[in-house]
Amino acid sequence: MTHWLKKIAIPLVASSILWQAGPALAQTPSFSNPFYITVGYSPGGASDRAARFVADQLQERLKVNVVVENRTGAGGRIAAQYLKNQGASKDIMIMANPATMVIAPLVINQLSYDPAVDFKPVSVITDYTFGVAVAADSPLKTMDDLMQWVKDHPNDFNVAVPASGSLPHFFALMLAEKSGVDAEVIGYRGSAPALNDLIGGTIPVAIDTIDVLTPQHKGGRVRVLATSGPEPDPNLDGVPTLQKSGLDIQAAGWNAFYMSAEADEAKVTYLGDLIKDIMSQPEIQERFKNSDLPPVAADRAESTDIVEEFKQLWTPIIQASGYKVNE
Repeated sequence: MTHWLKKIAIPLVASSILWQAGPALAQTPSFSNPFYITVGYSPGGASDRAARFVADQLQERLKVNVVVENRTGAGGRIAAQYLKNQGASKDIMIMANPATMVIAPLVINQLSYDPAVDFKPVSVITDYTFGVAVAADSPLKTMDDLMQWVKDHPNDFNVAVPASGSLPHFFALMLAEKSGVDAEVIGYRGSAPALNDLIGGTIPVAIDTIDVLTPQHKGGRVRVLATSGPEPDPNLDGVPTLQKSGLDIQAAGWNAFYMSAEADEAKVTYLGDLIKDIMSQPEIQERFKNSDLPPVAADRAESTDIVEEFKQLWTPIIQASGYKVNE
């Protein structure tokens, strides 16, 4: 995970300076009014918040109304199918993540869309990492404690994740492999019920994204033992990375805008450049960081590389798990 984030993040200052001198585009394409951003998840979640932050900026720069609509269900796949059905009939982007664009084709036998054929990446705008959490009153204080407990109680190694087939699901399998003990990964219908069972003592361990776990940790309801990024999370004082805890694991996901494969390439490229510039602005970066959404500034080409590198990392892990969804 770490290579692409560092490669994209380093040139942010230079990028901002270049854009202040004027975008390197011959002419601004004409966009439909309104311009739509479709989010496959509920209002208020990480994907929705990220989309709305960018939508505000796009509306100002494109001089058109930008409408964010939520088409929820099936882990983001309803929004993806909607985009496929719309084609290039109007200007629409969807906010998507690896569950929709990378994992679904690997675990669903009759998926109704093909990300590689039906969509074009526009811009990756956030990175996100995961945390391993226990209840605040758990006797487990560190990852060493957890690993010893797993060895002593191999039949009780149950891990809650917000959804079956999600990145936290496969991250839990990575953690189990490192522990040497098989885990029973239990998928819930969202983060809230998973954390409720963790806090209530029904399940001993949970894995979720940092933006979900941080307020629970700070509120004294859960204890995050370690995070999956290359560096400690700045919003979780004293919480080490898994690598610092002695486990050689790094993992991350991303949120990215996509358009239909039928969309005009000039529009897709222009939007990728424009959103990269938006995400390069210090005030926008600060807004994302304050929401525990690490910002990424990436144009169309860079975003395509990020997605491809992610696929190369996670595909063998997902395939080796043998996990399949019957739909």
